[in-house]
Amino acid sequence: MGVPWFRLKDAQFPEKLHVFSSNYELYASMSARVMTHLEELAPRVEQYSIDEMFLDIRGINSCIDFEDFGQQLRVHVGNGTGLTIGVGMGPTKTQAKSAQWASKEWPQFGGVLALTPGNPRRTEKLLSLQPVEEIWGVGRRISKTLGTMGITNALQLARANPTFIRKNFNVVLERTVRELNGEPCISLEEAPPPKQQIVCSRSFGERVTTYEAMRQAVCQHAERAAEKLRGEHQYCRHISAFIKTSPFAINEPYYGNLATEKLMTPTGHALLPEQDVSGITLH
Repeated sequence: MGVPWFRLKDAQFPEKLHVFSSNYELYASMSARVMTHLEELAPRVEQYSIDEMFLDIRGINSCIDFEDFGQQLRVHVGNGTGLTIGVGMGPTKTQAKSAQWASKEWPQFGGVLALTPGNPRRTEKLLSLQPVEEIWGVGRRISKTLGTMGITNALQLARANPTFIRKNFNVVLERTVRELNGEPCISLEEAPPPKQQIVCSRSFGERVTTYEAMRQAVCQHAERAAEKLRGEHQYCRHISAFIKTSPFAINEPYYGNLATEKLMTPTGHALLPEQDVSGITLH
């Protein structure tokens, strides 16, 4: 859970803190650089999120030990970007995520941990120590329900009957059970599906009190969204602008509004977003 800075800025901390504004453009740029460096060492890479990638490293152990290769990945990315990464390996995506969780949880692994079919005891030990809510794809609500059934860690979930899990939950959790047992059910997506929407939004660092300042900010976000749209080689037919006051300003009235414009012709043109967003009036 996050806490807004204004609630903490006057608090007393034992150590000196440095406060930085979020910079999502920088995050995206650094993510792309990490992706590039990983692609230099692995034939297939899927960017799962801005800070997570899946690599296909099947057969690499015929040339080098899995964990030695993981350390090579850390060094290569660190030298190229200055960022430190954690590496988890396994025969399935879910086991790899569990290994990655453990590599961060226990420093003695040096940021790299591999789960292999040849060492089932290690896999069972790790899964027995991983809380069910920390399993990839298992949310808080599902973990609470599993807890009422006596399933509180990953090993207990792995030993559950897949048919029972599917009947009482869904096919997604059934796949998780199978993946925890080393059965691949979730394939690598090198080309992610086209996005159905692109959103560019950001909180203001200070109060905006004039219409012109608000208009410029909304137009700037629209232009950034158009850049992302062209980067996806797509076109849009609807443009929406939304604004709202801070939900953390408890003693002040709340305001929020949304306006949408439907374009006659789908477009990804650089100049159209500002023209259309400027034509949207929020009352």
